[in-house]
Amino acid sequence: MERQEKEGEKTTMPFPPDPIAAVIHPDPYPYYADLVANKPIYRDETLGLWVASSAAVVRAVLTSDLCRVRPLNEPIPKALLGSPAASIFGHLVRWNDGEQHGPCKQAVQACLQSIEERSTVELGRTWARFLLGESQPPTTSRLQDFAFHLPVYVIASMLGVPQEELHHTAVWVSEYVSGLAPSSPPSQVKQGKIASRHLLDLFRALLRRHQAGLDQSLLAGLAWEARRAGCEETEVIVANGIGFLSQAYEATAGLIGNTVVALASHRNVREQVAADPGLLRLVIEEVLRYDPPAQNTRRYLAQNGQVAGQAMREGDSILVMLAAANRDPSLNPHPERFDIQRKDRRMFTLGAGPHSCPGKTLAALIAQTGVEQLMASGADLEQLAATVVYRPSAAVRIALLL
Repeated sequence: MERQEKEGEKTTMPFPPDPIAAVIHPDPYPYYADLVANKPIYRDETLGLWVASSAAVVRAVLTSDLCRVRPLNEPIPKALLGSPAASIFGHLVRWNDGEQHGPCKQAVQACLQSIEERSTVELGRTWARFLLGESQPPTTSRLQDFAFHLPVYVIASMLGVPQEELHHTAVWVSEYVSGLAPSSPPSQVKQGKIASRHLLDLFRALLRRHQAGLDQSLLAGLAWEARRAGCEETEVIVANGIGFLSQAYEATAGLIGNTVVALASHRNVREQVAADPGLLRLVIEEVLRYDPPAQNTRRYLAQNGQVAGQAMREGDSILVMLAAANRDPSLNPHPERFDIQRKDRRMFTLGAGPHSCPGKTLAALIAQTGVEQLMASGADLEQLAATVVYRPSAAVRIALLL
């Protein structure tokens, strides 16, 4: 099947040419459904990797002892070596396997679990109002930065970054994250390295304040949890503090933008939320399944063996189609329906197994406050989504608010 008919329209839309191009396709989900039904795991010789799409196969890959989050011969991207960006990347528990990273991983999870929902919502509303400004509705220039800056402002404030440094921090996080992409041009990689140096300097200073007994921030909590778990290295604590920002950056921005698109596309849901804003939390949960920011991730074979019944070789890479697995009818009946009251909602958006993301609640709360404030500001969601475009990416689906 090469073409699909979009619901409610008479025109047809071609499938994306491959599962990576699907990330920014206007509607990749019929293509994903076709993969789940007909090619749950296959070798894409053009891309040079395996593709896993069904719920059963995705779960098998994410929980396999043979799979790693980075290639054995390239634990840190080669373009970053010898730079401050490599120092951050190399210490992040998200990008490392092995028991030696267990204590810090426990600290990160414990720290995130300690965050209070009420204070997060209050902080999110404060910074959402600030970033949107007093204009009614918000100006286009403010909207362009809003979804990306909001998670940085909220989480950086929690980490103890002073208000006067928040804008700089948001810019540095943007540049650091942009420099990590394998497709980034050399100029962008260079700028990311410069930004990473600024972030390291900032977070080392913040940690020194904690050590001097001058603050009780989220970074201080991470340091306390890390040392309690047996992780004493300052650079590891600093890097994973920065990781709170960098790992939430694109995912939360995508969740805000994709939620706007979902509300614009489902008038009945939008009207329900307008009448009862508390339903927005359910909308966010369904967007995480229905049109998630994290579309795919990758795993790498550490040795020869079988994964999901398929013989693979050491060094093979697997594109793990999280968004496709979310639409597997064996996981969620009638997956094509946007149903905020869906019972037993299940998803792979945040992964599974040892590298599942512990920050779901934080990202969802920040996105909720952002969309809530957008609606309160008088922004026309249908107009915002009328000419939606997606930020270029091989893995993260981010509807841009223009």
